[in-house]
Amino acid sequence: MDRRANQLAHRLLRLGAGEEAPVAILMERSIDVVVAFLAVVKTGACYLPLHSAYPLERMQWIVDHADRPILLADSAMRKRGLPQSGPTVIVDTDEETATLPESDPAIAASPEQLAYVMYTSGSTGTPKGVAVTHRDVMGLVAEPCWRNGHHERVLMVAPYAFGVSTYEVWVQLLHGHHIVVAPHGELDVATLRRLLRDEEITAVHLTAGLFRVVADEAPECLAGLREVMTGGDVISSAAVQQVMEACPGLLVRAMYGSTETTLFATHAPMTDPSDLGAIVPIGRPMEGMRAYVLDEELAPVADGEVGELYVAGIGVARGYFGRPDLTAERFVADPFTGSGERMYRTGDLARWTPAGLLDFVGRGDDQVKIRGFRVELAEVEAALTAYSGLSQVAVAAHEVEPGEKRLAAYVVTDSEQLDIADLRSYAQARLPDYMVPAAFTVLTALPLTPNGKVDRKALPTPDFDRSSAYRPPHTPTQQTLCTVFAEVLGVTRPVGIDDSFFELGGQSLLAMRLLLRIELEWGLKLGIEVLFDAPTVSLLAKHVDQEIVEAGTSAPQLGQ
Repeated sequence: MDRRANQLAHRLLRLGAGEEAPVAILMERSIDVVVAFLAVVKTGACYLPLHSAYPLERMQWIVDHADRPILLADSAMRKRGLPQSGPTVIVDTDEETATLPESDPAIAASPEQLAYVMYTSGSTGTPKGVAVTHRDVMGLVAEPCWRNGHHERVLMVAPYAFGVSTYEVWVQLLHGHHIVVAPHGELDVATLRRLLRDEEITAVHLTAGLFRVVADEAPECLAGLREVMTGGDVISSAAVQQVMEACPGLLVRAMYGSTETTLFATHAPMTDPSDLGAIVPIGRPMEGMRAYVLDEELAPVADGEVGELYVAGIGVARGYFGRPDLTAERFVADPFTGSGERMYRTGDLARWTPAGLLDFVGRGDDQVKIRGFRVELAEVEAALTAYSGLSQVAVAAHEVEPGEKRLAAYVVTDSEQLDIADLRSYAQARLPDYMVPAAFTVLTALPLTPNGKVDRKALPTPDFDRSSAYRPPHTPTQQTLCTVFAEVLGVTRPVGIDDSFFELGGQSLLAMRLLLRIELEWGLKLGIEVLFDAPTVSLLAKHVDQEIVEAGTSAPQLGQ
């Protein structure tokens, strides 16, 4: 791996890579991603990972903002279409790289140099790049909790364009531990179970949403682990209890942080289900980090009172790449040290418990977490506003069950007939799937507060249950799938054969549940790509019937 990284580093240097110059990375999840990360930092440059699931338009905006840097891609991504950038290397077919020296290029780097830039959802309507230094990464790597013997074999399962990759790659490599790279794409519960068992994984990080799915569907699959970490959203206490009861002795660690704090800032280890309360705390600051709960005057609030959470210490990022205005707004002087250090204003509301732990209370702004991903409502609104025929747009998040939120869009149109399906397709072409609203509601006007702002509390409850005119099932397979759709998606009205899983609010975590139910019903193991190709009951039923014939199994009879 090191020799391959050295060769790729020499290739990058010949293309002009150098100190703090961004190098974009767009690949399927594979060992090539790890090699690329290593190669970039060996040149003194910083890597800029692009999420392979991003629409091309979003990726193009990011590389344009980074002044069209060198791009490292693979053949699979080239087939899908690459953004227009600087010199491009297709790493799995590039012949020149294999001819270059295997020796380390020996480029010196200071701790204050950038290691990577990761783009997250932005409140101004466009993504913002978080600039993280080598010192920030080493602060995370030095955290003592990684030295408890639990992290010898870790599954690289998160999208590498998000902060969790800092743990999955750098914490592992710099401690001499193993990285097991999961197959590309969304993992279903059955595949996760197989990987954890066959690869003898000792620790894994699962987003709060995926953790909840595993807890509900197959908590026993975590029994072979020594530790499971979860976070990125509100953690279900019931899910933690289910996992602990199914896996005695397993350490469950609640994690809290953001890309701006180099992934993790606080943590709360849990081993005894009897100690759980209704709320899972986000815990205490990690080593080298500090947490403050402050009022509007930046004064500490009393224990038990709610205030805004600020994070300071070794993991606080440099700021936002190319955005000094946003940096000044969110990275502010720490008034408690007198040393000129900065603290990050998280926008989260929190309180200290009598036990000295932090409880997450909610958000203080328009940012929400959807499936563990940070979403600025303003960015979704900006994307929809560009659609022809819309005069006003508002987006809100609604909690459909504890810990699960869905986005709803409210639009005012100046055209006689708005094609909602076309509007949804427009959004899907410009936003990641987790930022596409699950419901669209047409209003004659948006409700306003007395000072003229959108009154989000007055927006009507969206109808997540409706995606098309109702047509009843006609075959046993259709009937079973209609029932399963309704149960998995929490739909209260009858599901028809023309209803689309995704237009009813389905997303990847719910897709895992649906595919597991199909496996239990018919013994068929379907990949999530099948659901993208056949999202309606009618289309999916045809696929299931075909698989049943090929597998030689039997379908249920109508009414069973």
